Amino acid sequence: MQKHKLWIIAGAIILAVGAFIFWLIPNDGQASATQNASQPPAAGSGSTPQAQARSPNGLPYFSPSQQDTEINCQMNLDASSRLMVNEHTRDCFEYFITQYGEKTIEQIRKDFKAYITQNYKEPSLTQILDLWNRYMDYRARLGSLQAPSLSQDDPQYYRSIYNSTQNLRKQFFSDYEIEGLFGIENTYHVYTLKRMDVINDKKLSEAEKAQKLKALFDELPEDWKENLEQMNKLEDLHKLTADIKARGGSAEEIHQMRMNLVGPEATQRLETLDTQRADWKNTVNSYLSERDSILKSGLSDDAKQKAVQQLRAQHFSSKEEQLRVNTFETAHDQGDKLPYSE
Repeated sequence: MQKHKLWIIAGAIILAVGAFIFWLIPNDGQASATQNASQPPAAGSGSTPQAQARSPNGLPYFSPSQQDTEINCQMNLDASSRLMVNEHTRDCFEYFITQYGEKTIEQIRKDFKAYITQNYKEPSLTQILDLWNRYMDYRARLGSLQAPSLSQDDPQYYRSIYNSTQNLRKQFFSDYEIEGLFGIENTYHVYTLKRMDVINDKKLSEAEKAQKLKALFDELPEDWKENLEQMNKLEDLHKLTADIKARGGSAEEIHQMRMNLVGPEATQRLETLDTQRADWKNTVNSYLSERDSILKSGLSDDAKQKAVQQLRAQHFSSKEEQLRVNTFETAHDQGDKLPYSE
């Protein structure tokens, strides 16, 4: 599950910023190394204790920033000692690549080859080194891809990035290798692109969008649902609610959208929160109006201050509410928009 979270974060960054991961920029490999530092080597693993992780010239395979981790190279081999390409393979590659900046690319290549040669035998040895070389070439080419000539507000911008990346991968890897190296990441990207298609479909009402978004979410594996539920559902609720309000939609439309997206219990909680927010807004507006009357009166400054303090205590019983309303007073006095939660 932790590994899924790391891939989700990495994938979200790629789509959110609309950029590509340059091969020389460290990514989540180092984080994965820390996550796996306490795990025993997997079957077929070439992992060795860090104290013994030295190249033939006596230098460590790890960089200074990785000295408290084990080398994250838990390669999986089948019964015939052939490489099984999966997320562990990519973790291993990225463990070495994230040393860039502390080591040169040439040294990283030498270290990886020496490490694999020490820990693996044929036929997996040749397979691993061949895949590594192609992965390094892929990472280099990835940084040279051009961003699409579209606005980042255009949903097709991100789809173009995804398609370009997928096409590039096909130039370097087989379908089996692509699934093993990037399958988890691709699952998130495909889900995200489908979400964007639904959200931007002008033919659908917000309630219909909510229904389709929930169906997409329900198709995800259980551990993915746990990782994505709060992040995506809150985002979808905010976006669809704002869209309904922007076109002057009714409270019933908001209710139906919420029912379709998050179900009756969560809808009830949201509507209770709406009521609390509305009560707070009415109270604050009433208080600020009465406060303005006091401040514009002919009372002395001391009398105004005492009257405002009494008014504040009358409208807000708890110290937390009185502290909170200070923010609204400041915004009101400066002519700024009041910071109500929507």
